[in-house]
Amino acid sequence: MTAVAAKARTPDDPLYVPLLAGDRRALARAITLIESTREDHRERADALMTALLPHTGKSVRLGITGVPGVGKSTFIERFGLHLIEGGHKVAVLAIDPSSKRTGGSILGDKTRMELLSRNPQAYIRPSPAGTTLGGVARRTREAMLLVEAAGHDVVIVETVGVGQSETAVADMVDMFILLLPPAGGDDLQGIKKGVVELADMLVVNKADGDLVKTAQRAANDYQHALRLLYPVTAAWMPEVRTCSALEGRGIAEVWEAVGRYRTAKGDAGIAARRGAQARAWLWNEVGETLMAALRRHPEVRQRLAGLERDVESGALPPSTAARRILATFLGR
Repeated sequence: MTAVAAKARTPDDPLYVPLLAGDRRALARAITLIESTREDHRERADALMTALLPHTGKSVRLGITGVPGVGKSTFIERFGLHLIEGGHKVAVLAIDPSSKRTGGSILGDKTRMELLSRNPQAYIRPSPAGTTLGGVARRTREAMLLVEAAGHDVVIVETVGVGQSETAVADMVDMFILLLPPAGGDDLQGIKKGVVELADMLVVNKADGDLVKTAQRAANDYQHALRLLYPVTAAWMPEVRTCSALEGRGIAEVWEAVGRYRTAKGDAGIAARRGAQARAWLWNEVGETLMAALRRHPEVRQRLAGLERDVESGALPPSTAARRILATFLGR
């Protein structure tokens, strides 16, 4: 190995070696680094991510979403503990809603997943959604690579809630799982068709007590509905499962379904999906970076307030104002 190659593989960053060894503090500090908006932190994060990239990509990446109150945190805790019993290391990237008024976020997932958060084979990182669509923080993709480099072989991304913009999480995981309440019939209309079309598996939670039969009827309703949709993933027809996260029933069957999905897709199918996701990530990052640069541009900042006032008062069409902002940014 040449000196140049050795330096590329072992960078000077003090987080590199301990993170690869699975040090939790190093992992936490690395995620904080990539979430920073400071320019010097961004340069350091880019160098660290590039060095760690060869050590990533070996995990099972799962996205989990569902309507508020469906029991996402309870399900993820039971699911994660089941995986740990099977010898896996689990990372949960839990995205909490941010206030549109203050930008604040509660970040309470460690409280909701108390047993899992105390397990040494699990790592839970709550992050604020910010203004990103789909309830996925901008740096969630990079955080996913970091936890993979730290040795976690199952990565779960929990999103804020359900909606058309859930394409954000579907575009970063191997399998997208939608949790549903134990109700069917008219309640089926309350679930947006868009997110159902994205799902690789539907799981009806809270199938316990008096709701067991109701949950099974709901599962049958969803299974019939799926027959009317074109499968989102080649070689795989989405399955509908029932479970009780509260009682732990049906959790093992969900993991078995994940295994069937990965077998159906094969290594080549998973690699192709990740390649397409990487391209989407590239252009998303281009858009986010350009927008940030535009807002920092000194001449744009000078003109922006006046153009916004003209748009608000109806003196200028938004499209015209947008072109003037871009012309200023491009120096035209």
